[in-house]
Amino acid sequence: MKPQKDILTIETLAKFERVINRDDKPYDINMMVMPGTLEDKHKNCDSIPALRRQFNLIYLLMSGEHDVKLNTDHAQLSPNDLVIVPENMLYASDHIRNCKGYCIHFKTEFIQPLLSGPLGIEFPFLEFDAEHIINITAEESLLIQQSFKDIIAEHERFSPEKDYVLRNYILILLHRIREIYHHAAKTLNQNKSRSEQLASQFKHLVEKHFANQRSVWAYAKMLNISSRHLSDVVSSSTGRTPLEIIHDILFLEAKALLRSTDKTVTEIAHELRFDDQSHFSHFIKKRTGSTPVELRKML
Repeated sequence: MKPQKDILTIETLAKFERVINRDDKPYDINMMVMPGTLEDKHKNCDSIPALRRQFNLIYLLMSGEHDVKLNTDHAQLSPNDLVIVPENMLYASDHIRNCKGYCIHFKTEFIQPLLSGPLGIEFPFLEFDAEHIINITAEESLLIQQSFKDIIAEHERFSPEKDYVLRNYILILLHRIREIYHHAAKTLNQNKSRSEQLASQFKHLVEKHFANQRSVWAYAKMLNISSRHLSDVVSSSTGRTPLEIIHDILFLEAKALLRSTDKTVTEIAHELRFDDQSHFSHFIKKRTGSTPVELRKML
């Protein structure tokens, strides 16, 4: 079933630029890379709806107000936060204001010719279960900024070698991030308590299995702990119960499907493994006060 023309789609970078960044420049529908500054990209938007991109996003926030929702996590960003959003990860932002920094969208297949294996194997920070927000030092930030500047300058240049040079500049950026990420992620994990580590493992499992598994007991079994212990750990670490976290990501996914596809409510209910449409409608109405059809019109 083809998407309706007035429904948000995020398969291509061109449409993302037009719909989310409200940029009416004529973009090639097949473009594979789009770098830029946050000042430019966010000048016409103060929020980003829940969506999934079929391309990777990396950005460095240098200043401004910016929150981010990545699957089950919601964070307020700080200066020199490096944010990594792998393709197809659920992403949203409720508040964007006066942001400065750099960003890039790129399709995996664009740099695949330079890789010896899958992107996530060579660069683990692009895996779903990685840490996706890393606060870097001022010195590290300057290195990343320079990589972004090189990419932007090459992207704006006309040259028969442009794609080849761009691939290599993006590869340099990824290597810079990997160098920084390895140390930062190790430090983050070392500083986490056992409870925080279990809560993080739980959230990663939910991100993978939420459509098929809604039982707290099942996740506790995966982690080899009791349901009660899982509830205590997750509640103390996150301030939310395990079931609330499961329902939060389920709701975000439902909103993304209602907004970005023309699937019927029945089809979405089936895709998200609800018993029937009435159970799905009850789930949406309990959270929003609106039916799925009414919510779709508001998104």
